Amino acid sequence: MKQARSAGILLHPTSLPGRFGIGELGDEALAFLDFLQGAGCSLWQVLPLGPTGYGDSPYQCFSAFAGNPLLISLDLLVRDGWLAASDLAKAPPFPKREVDFGAVIGFKLPLLHRAYDRFRDGATAAQRAEFDEFSQRTASWLDDYALFMAVKAATGGIRWNAWDKDLATRRPEALEEARKAHAPEIEAQKFWQWQFSRQWEALRARCHEKGVKIMGDIPIFVAHDSADVWAHPDPFFLAADGSPAVIAGVPPDYFSATGQCWGNPLYRWDVAARSGYAWWIERFRSTLSQVDLVRLDHFRGFEAYWEIPGTEVTAVNGRWMPGPGAAFFEAIGVSLGTLPIVAEDLGFITPEVEALRERFDFPGMAILQFAFGTDAQGSEFRPHNYRRRLVVYTGTHDNDTTVGWFTAGVGDSTRTQEEVEAEREVCLSYLGSAGREIHWDFIRTVLASVADTAVVPVQDVLGLGSEARMNLPGRAGGNWGWRFEAGALAPALRDRFHMMNTLYGRLPRSA
Repeated sequence: MKQARSAGILLHPTSLPGRFGIGELGDEALAFLDFLQGAGCSLWQVLPLGPTGYGDSPYQCFSAFAGNPLLISLDLLVRDGWLAASDLAKAPPFPKREVDFGAVIGFKLPLLHRAYDRFRDGATAAQRAEFDEFSQRTASWLDDYALFMAVKAATGGIRWNAWDKDLATRRPEALEEARKAHAPEIEAQKFWQWQFSRQWEALRARCHEKGVKIMGDIPIFVAHDSADVWAHPDPFFLAADGSPAVIAGVPPDYFSATGQCWGNPLYRWDVAARSGYAWWIERFRSTLSQVDLVRLDHFRGFEAYWEIPGTEVTAVNGRWMPGPGAAFFEAIGVSLGTLPIVAEDLGFITPEVEALRERFDFPGMAILQFAFGTDAQGSEFRPHNYRRRLVVYTGTHDNDTTVGWFTAGVGDSTRTQEEVEAEREVCLSYLGSAGREIHWDFIRTVLASVADTAVVPVQDVLGLGSEARMNLPGRAGGNWGWRFEAGALAPALRDRFHMMNTLYGRLPRSA
């Protein structure tokens, strides 16, 4: 079935501007939505929306189901009566171009607690009923998550497998005792998830009113220090002390001579299969209740994944192991129907991986930055080789910005400077460009391509360099913090993008 041509922008909500140090789900999100609509775009791609843990990464969340409370709009809490305007009057002068996560947490968490206190002490019967309905509807994950976060708060944030043994191993008596001891914090955590859900659903409804779909993200792996692993340890390879016995990553490649060691625990796929992939089905169901389609991260891992011993610090000493394959997607499809999945089929892709993607008719991905290596003649990343059922990008959250890629030298790859210069020459020759506005050359190229869907990171719309990079894989810190300032998405940028979407037939059909 032929898909309508469309275009979108990749922007995680944390990168939105605003006065409280981090992007939120309020007015600035609506302003970005107006920019999307005005630019003729019908897709907003976000990263995972969960509560971030290690390194502030949305790919290392405390839950695969919960929302990040730091995204809750404080202004909307004021409008709903859970905070007073005076509560926000003493906001510190946060950086405008990056998220200082520690400072944001120190400022927002007390306010979120204050909002909960006002709910606890003054909620109407109707508000309490709505909260209770949400808590009951999401109890399959919310109860464990709220308890997990409450215990973490009480223990100074230590990993769950360092808790008291009875609680770490979920002995019923220990769980009941913890529920009683931490009851106020448990309900506060549930209240924050209710508020996140209400604000996100209101934002999504506005997206739909404006003809914009949201593409979410399902990471294949979850964080070890998460409610998911603590509450459901059996489907994971864990050692006797609860630590990961084997961990996820990718082998040495173009970007790293030692590969990438992610640290996430790996799945016991045989155990997951015996349950009919029940946890995964609920995970997909939950995500698809929030978004319209999903980018399925590290798709190749469902065919085969790189297994690294849990004691290793690099990915060199790993091995390929079989993933769940077609049986996994068949089980999900039986429960949920046609799956609106975009397969992130990047990295070491084999014919078996391609066959798995094609069997279920999932569109794959192509990255224009990958197209110009001197050994890439005939590369699938070159636009003249694109197929229609494809989602193409100038770059992604894991890449440098296009301007940064073009100007920063060897950057994060294993290339030599000579190879970088040769790659630039190929790029300019292929695009017929002098390189003065390389980001717009890239944008024009992906929009002009035959691919059904083209997505541009907002950093490329803004023409920013490496200072605006979102993530450098393998770097322990300094990622995920980039933000843009209010007013940066100027009308001239909106109009230029709209002109290109018009020229290349990517306007929404109703436009």
